[in-house]
Amino acid sequence: QVLLVESGGDSVQPGGSLRLSCAVSGYIGSNYFMAWFRQAPGKEREGVGAVHVTTGGTLYADSVKDRFTISRDKDKNTLYLDMNGLKPEDTAMYYCAAGSYRRGASWASPDMYTSWGQGTQVTVSS
Repeated sequence: QVLLVESGGDSVQPGGSLRLSCAVSGYIGSNYFMAWFRQAPGKEREGVGAVHVTTGGTLYADSVKDRFTISRDKDKNTLYLDMNGLKPEDTAMYYCAAGSYRRGASWASPDMYTSWGQGTQVTVSS
């Protein structure tokens, strides 16, 4: 069983930056993706970005590409999401997720992930 605990959410002004962290414990397989999702009130949960734990390859949603960066510190068992140039539309609850890759599945589909954190709130407002 994988346990994920997010932290780092805060209220920031537009244009600001934040770093979210996700502490990971439990078994992570070699073919796992670890991802960040977000969900705003009244909207569906959407994939922000993901990293393959073995290759280190990253994938991002078009809406955050060139602004957000996913990284993983294997020694600290922590997943990060560095967010720059934050916009009001980035306001959401952010979730960390882990799951084993399935052929034909999309990294951005919540269905691929079997472990989820409790979420951390990010609010971007002036």
